[in-house]
Amino acid sequence: MSDFQRVCSLSELPDDGVIGVEVNGQPVAVARTGGEVFALRDVCSHAEVPLSEGEIYDHTVECWLHGSCFDLRTGQPTGLPATEPVPVYPVKIEGDDVYVAVDKES
Repeated sequence: MSDFQRVCSLSELPDDGVIGVEVNGQPVAVARTGGEVFALRDVCSHAEVPLSEGEIYDHTVECWLHGSCFDLRTGQPTGLPATEPVPVYPVKIEGDDVYVAVDKES
């Protein structure tokens, strides 16, 4: 069972931007694009570097190291060299607060 935890305020999250946070000891990238907020594991499945240091565009995060791309909605890779998906996490917005749920077992 996972509980939602506050990770940041919307005002801390730039449009078409991403920040790295920790939830239940897990690295999480929180991204905003197109007026929506997404959360996924903050580790590229190809090179194990933080996705929160990448670029956001068109519901995609691009890893800064080798250019792997992942769909923010599904975690599926959309550009090589990554071939494995990254986990995505539920997000809810309450007022100006962003909450993310990550299972402790993740």
